Amino acid sequence: MSEARAAILGRIRGALHDVPGDERADEVAVARDYRRTGERSREQLVDYLAERVADYAAEVRRVAAAELADAVTAACAQRGLRRVGVPPGLPAGWRPRDVELIEDTGLSAGELDGIDGAVTGCAAAIAETGTLVLDASAICGRRALTLVPDHHICIVLAGQVVELVPEAIAAVAPAVREGHRPITLVSGPSASSDIELERVEGVHGPRDLLVLIVG
Repeated sequence: MSEARAAILGRIRGALHDVPGDERADEVAVARDYRRTGERSREQLVDYLAERVADYAAEVRRVAAAELADAVTAACAQRGLRRVGVPPGLPAGWRPRDVELIEDTGLSAGELDGIDGAVTGCAAAIAETGTLVLDASAICGRRALTLVPDHHICIVLAGQVVELVPEAIAAVAPAVREGHRPITLVSGPSASSDIELERVEGVHGPRDLLVLIVG
């Protein structure tokens, strides 16, 4: 391990040998000749996102705005969720009924572990990769809220769906630069492989992910 570390650091030093010590990263122009905007229509984007999210073994449902509260309530009932965590800024019409709602205003790890699931919004959704982007805002909640409970129900507005990764990064850039908030990228339920390459779910996050696309 020490030899590998030395080799990696040596390569970094070699690559930086001609960089002035007082140079800042934002002072260097970066070539951005890659594709930065998509061309699909809104309906095509939503269909593409649903297809990609399903590829990750997550469940996807499309609902009308007027039916959202019923859809969230039904999803909680189907999953047997009784204690549900929500971020403080989650709109009233997005909150499930017939469950104990617990607002995350700084819950401890133990308290989060006692919650059956979480319902949140998102900041953006990337159709090409099937990725949900959470920016720790009042509607997305803390990163821990979506990583500790076993179930995550994420609400995506059709207008939040973008085609490409650069579009999503641009959408959350103010949250990072101005709010200094962490960004969480969610591509399906948490999954990993053990030493025998057996798929194991729920190791680094929720084992069950439901995406409700509104609109």
